Amino acid sequence: MNPQAPSPPGHSMRTFGTVWLGQFISMLGSGLTNFALGAYVYELSGSVTRFALIYFFSTLPTVLLSPLTGVLADRWDRRKLILLGNVGSGFSIFLIWLLFAGRDAGYWTLQTGYFYGPIFLGSACSTLSFPAWSATVPLLVPRKHLGRATGMTELSSAFSLIAGPLLATALLGTIGMRGILLLDAVSYVFAAGTLLVVRLPTPPRGAGPAGPRSLTADLVEAWRFVRERPGLVGLLVFISASAFIVAMVMLLINPLVLAFTDIHSLKWIASIAGMGGLTGGIVTSLWGGPRRRILGLALISTLGGLVLLLAALPPSVPLIAVAAATFLFTFPLIQASQQFIWQTKVPPALQGRVAALRRVVFQSMTLLVSLVGGILADRFFEPWMAPGGALADSVGRVIGTGQGRGVALMFVMLSLLLLTNVLVLWLSPRLRNVETELPDTLPTPPRGAPTPSTTTRNEDAPPPLATPGSAES
Repeated sequence: MNPQAPSPPGHSMRTFGTVWLGQFISMLGSGLTNFALGAYVYELSGSVTRFALIYFFSTLPTVLLSPLTGVLADRWDRRKLILLGNVGSGFSIFLIWLLFAGRDAGYWTLQTGYFYGPIFLGSACSTLSFPAWSATVPLLVPRKHLGRATGMTELSSAFSLIAGPLLATALLGTIGMRGILLLDAVSYVFAAGTLLVVRLPTPPRGAGPAGPRSLTADLVEAWRFVRERPGLVGLLVFISASAFIVAMVMLLINPLVLAFTDIHSLKWIASIAGMGGLTGGIVTSLWGGPRRRILGLALISTLGGLVLLLAALPPSVPLIAVAAATFLFTFPLIQASQQFIWQTKVPPALQGRVAALRRVVFQSMTLLVSLVGGILADRFFEPWMAPGGALADSVGRVIGTGQGRGVALMFVMLSLLLLTNVLVLWLSPRLRNVETELPDTLPTPPRGAPTPSTTTRNEDAPPPLATPGSAES
């Protein structure tokens, strides 16, 4: 079969399912490592700032390398890029395993800084995979099922949030940290194996620019496409602001919980929160998201903003667990809504570069949070909310004082910021009407309508590739 020709619908969906299964297994392995290693690093350092540096080094490669990997996704074999990313990520986990093996053998005492290099490498490899897979999905999945496909991806992430803490806690007492890391490395090998048995479609050569192109020219083309469409610029700004808020929440949730309870309670909170995300993923996979995606973004983000206000209440394990589950429930629905807009409004020949551009902006917010989040918590908000602190006699009378209350105040401010972000979305006409004002680049032809190749194609077939003469090229 010619890999550059659209595959039959059934074959394309089987290909998507095969690759998705591999990613599902690797994400489960990563869930084990993320919980166990995150708890280890925080207990080792006892500092939110040092804990945040882990996020910094896991985000930095995304910001630095995404422009390049986006261009590669539109130029090279996407299957090989994803395969290389999985193998490299598995190797980075193996390097962390070697650090623990050396510690157990008495060669060195582990320090937080030892993890930065392998984490940087693993993130760089993941950055190589993301735009290639994101650009391939619209060519594999029928247009009407794009929301469900995103839901399946989010379901994998949610399941890893549930099973990761539970399995990691159980396995730490049997196979230890080294065993967990080895399982994670093997999961990446499994994901790579699934890619060896499939062939992924790529845009035909005619969909891209003729002749050699420089890296700068390719990047400028992607940015120009977004810049010339104010609705897409507004969506990028909205999602970026949301990314800052979500990254801050994910950074601060562990210190918020560990301020009043222990790691065992954190395990159950993380698992219950994961169940919320799992439920959201299942709902999205079955439903596909609201018909009006922008309205869905506004309503679901409002729910997330209101949930963050619960951090102002007296802390308890059930309260935090329910709030976290509700907050994570909104993730798949929000992701499916915004992802559908990008995948239907951007031509296939630009999908890799635009996906990378989005990720640069998105992850820049995470990078910013990793730099300032810990400092804000340790040096300002926590001292302000300590007994006798600057805000103890004002805000402290409402939400309480002591360890963790400064982080709780940060959650309240993040809630107000998220609600403001939704208000700005609704007051921006170009963003509010982006679905109707911009034509689709992946139209679904009527049942039985002839395609340019003169063959019959039904509505379940993968969307056709955009041509150079299309309105959105």
